[in-house]
Amino acid sequence: MKSVAVIKADRIEIVDVPEPQCGEYDALVKSEAAFICNATDRKVVEEHFPGLPSSAYPVLLGHENVGRVVEVGPKVRSYRVGDRVIGGLVLSPGGGFGSGWGGNSEFVLVKDHQAMVTDGVADTEHGWDEIFQIMKKVPEEISIQAAGLLCTWREVYGGFEDFRLKKGDDILIFGAGPVGLSFVQFAKILGLGWVGSVDPLANKRDKAVSLGADAAFAPDDPALSEVLRARGRGFDAVIDAVGHESIINRAVTMVRMAGSVCVYGVVGPPKITIDKSGGPYNFNVFVHQWPTRTAEAAAHEKIVSLIRSGRISHEPFVSGEFSVSDFSAAYVATRREDAIKTMVRFDRWQ
Repeated sequence: MKSVAVIKADRIEIVDVPEPQCGEYDALVKSEAAFICNATDRKVVEEHFPGLPSSAYPVLLGHENVGRVVEVGPKVRSYRVGDRVIGGLVLSPGGGFGSGWGGNSEFVLVKDHQAMVTDGVADTEHGWDEIFQIMKKVPEEISIQAAGLLCTWREVYGGFEDFRLKKGDDILIFGAGPVGLSFVQFAKILGLGWVGSVDPLANKRDKAVSLGADAAFAPDDPALSEVLRARGRGFDAVIDAVGHESIINRAVTMVRMAGSVCVYGVVGPPKITIDKSGGPYNFNVFVHQWPTRTAEAAAHEKIVSLIRSGRISHEPFVSGEFSVSDFSAAYVATRREDAIKTMVRFDRWQ
């Protein structure tokens, strides 16, 4: 089969690899589309994703996959041929390739987590992994774009639990990419208080306001300092949706006593230096580099319900669609100033 591979840093190719084989709890999925993850995929392409050493390359790329089941193993009960599912991966590719999750492949596998739980084999001895919890069936009436965005939306929604955000909290979010914008829309849906967005790009600030932000600021906007002064106290939480030490340290100066600095996403460097001198005596630092899979899985039906009701839509998030044969162009498009989420469709392989 065909798959998108990172051969070495910044070198992407479409390659031939063995098609994955169904195990007894597996469903084989023919890919329809996938989104490029601006954070994880980029770090994999640039060869500095923590825990993925240079010796693992070349690796198959991608983890935001949408596709149709074409075959099921003998013990699968949660999926049937023809079902649309998300979260398919290639975790054990052959052909001399390692796995950068492998979701940008012609065929992927999803595991029947619930069947493994029911049969008492959801453990490492039987090859179970926590990631199997988020491999889920998607209702037919949901668009393929919204189905793919479930991967991002579920992770962010689960992050509210990890960050202990609650109704009425006033928050400030640095970054108005897909994660930051998702935090904005869910904060308003979940009944948080005042929600501010910070981003250097005017079009992204406008998008944050359109999704419910009470105000949006450029990083150097004096109005942001005025908001803090007028409040007379810091924010309940400041969210770094970018993953950068400079944002973390600025956030320290903007939280209230016992407030929270919330870091979402993989921080590239192995060490973070926090300057506490400008902050309150007491504050929390939450670092969410990897999804809490139980929270992400629990968010699935909630997000599906929000999509069905029209309270959230893919339209503000999808900034480009490409054929997988043009994957390199799609990857370049993720770096455009107006880029939010870029989709690749598996309609044609070069």
